[in-house]
Amino acid sequence: MDEFIGEIAALSTALCWAFTSVFFTLGGRRVGSVVVNRVRLLMALVFLSMTNFILYGNFIPIHAEPERWMWLGLSGIIGFIIGDGMLFQAFVVIGPRLSMLLMSLVPVISTLVAYFWFGETLTVYELAAMGITLAGISWVVSERNKNANQPEDLTFKQLLGGIALGIGGAAGQALGLLASKKGLGGGFPPLSANLIRVFVAGVLMWIYAFSSGRARYTISRLADKKATLFILGGSIFGPFVGVWLSLVAIDHARIGIASTLMALTPILIIPLAYWIFRDKLTLGAVFGTIVAVSGAVLLILM
Repeated sequence: MDEFIGEIAALSTALCWAFTSVFFTLGGRRVGSVVVNRVRLLMALVFLSMTNFILYGNFIPIHAEPERWMWLGLSGIIGFIIGDGMLFQAFVVIGPRLSMLLMSLVPVISTLVAYFWFGETLTVYELAAMGITLAGISWVVSERNKNANQPEDLTFKQLLGGIALGIGGAAGQALGLLASKKGLGGGFPPLSANLIRVFVAGVLMWIYAFSSGRARYTISRLADKKATLFILGGSIFGPFVGVWLSLVAIDHARIGIASTLMALTPILIIPLAYWIFRDKLTLGAVFGTIVAVSGAVLLILM
């Protein structure tokens, strides 16, 4: 039952991140991805602090042990700042298609590291179901991004650099989840854990923004009301509810299975992209979706 709760939380995370992708895409087109990246953590921090106060009686979990703060803070730095930063740069260098394919490595990296770090093991059948799911996801991503904006004059050196950035983004997300699992030990609430992650990452990001003179520009861009509403929506579904659910997932389920189910976002975003961005549906994307969902169903049934 505990594992099932984690799997449902992982699927819910993927759904939240699908909505987040749409909101942040719409907001980023108006004010830029850097502004979105900074503001999302600030908004999420407000929501998390208020919710933590309602549930646990404090705005910041200062009662948490220093070691827990270290692991969760490290998780926030690795995931929100380093991992996301490398992924965003990979989008610029090699385009979204190859970048998202490389992000499919997250469950693979998570499973390998969780085996050596936590001793988590998966059966041959579970590994096969993971492989089916990831194959379907890769198929869908490839189909959806065949005509995506990819730099035409990309040199071999830039290609290697972009691939390194994409792998770094995947590793950042995987290691961020693993560090979070370490910080969650002992029954610590996932909401408070997420608050610590966002707090540490947000403070460091805004310290850099103020010290580099970019904070005023970021704040000025919030005059765009539509963009602010889009970022607000993305912040609710992303670093607030989405990441909260992702910590519930890894707290109850094994890392490899949870991260595979969370990787279903490209599948779940298909109807949203069709409705909002008028993305065309291809036969390959439909078959890829069937393969990915079949693998996910097998994972849950196991």
